[in-house]
Amino acid sequence: MVVFAGQGDPRRSLSLLWRAADGAREPAARRARGPKPALSVAAIVDAGIAVADAEGMAALSMRTVGERLGRTAMALYTYVPGKTELVDLMYDRALGELPTGYDLAAGWRPAVTSWAFDTWEFYLRHPWVLQVSQARPVLGPNEYASVETLLRVLFATGLEPAALRRITGLLFHFVRGAAQTVTESRQAAAATGVGDEEWWQTRAGLLTEVVPDFAERFPLLVRLETEGATPPSGEEDGGSYLEREARITFEEGLAVILDGVQAAIARQGAGEPSAPGPLE
Repeated sequence: MVVFAGQGDPRRSLSLLWRAADGAREPAARRARGPKPALSVAAIVDAGIAVADAEGMAALSMRTVGERLGRTAMALYTYVPGKTELVDLMYDRALGELPTGYDLAAGWRPAVTSWAFDTWEFYLRHPWVLQVSQARPVLGPNEYASVETLLRVLFATGLEPAALRRITGLLFHFVRGAAQTVTESRQAAAATGVGDEEWWQTRAGLLTEVVPDFAERFPLLVRLETEGATPPSGEEDGGSYLEREARITFEEGLAVILDGVQAAIARQGAGEPSAPGPLE
């Protein structure tokens, strides 16, 4: 399930996101005089996040959010125009959990590594966030802050802005994609009632039966699986073996990317282009 952001009225959506209009907080009739409103945009957004965290994006609706707040769906529309705007607000509010500063005393690389693991853990806490497409950003303050935070670290590399633009995109895509593998694995087990290990063991056994010459047809793949696999340690920290493999892949993949950043810094220092030119 993919959700596309920014489908509501642009002016109203951005006003809600940035709290630029008084109406983003509560209706005008409530702002005048009288008792404090029982609802607020913040309360509705928090309830939406709670629903998505507990039951997934598919369960999110104005009705389910209203039920969590003990109100009807109609009561919510006074504060938030609809579900599309609510998703935008939820996404940006959730991003507010991320740190906005990293210590550069030890250099840019440890700081980027900390940022990557913080972002990875954030996605695992809120897997529904991964269903909000990056094709059209929400354009909220916390979304911009998350990018600014990484840029503040990367600018310490001294690389040119053009190179940093590509590196920033690469890092966000890498962390998001790595986290998505883990969250989808968890969702598959919950949806089917079959864990990853059981699923793979059953099919791997049948595959050798159905394709007896599998090793001859795909020798490099078999070598990779036999020689390159990490043996189970029995210390899975509550997660599956495949989740541990995903974390190791994440760590090593991040190291490769940062090695590339280091190489780009060295090339720039030597007066070479920060990235290869087009193939001829």
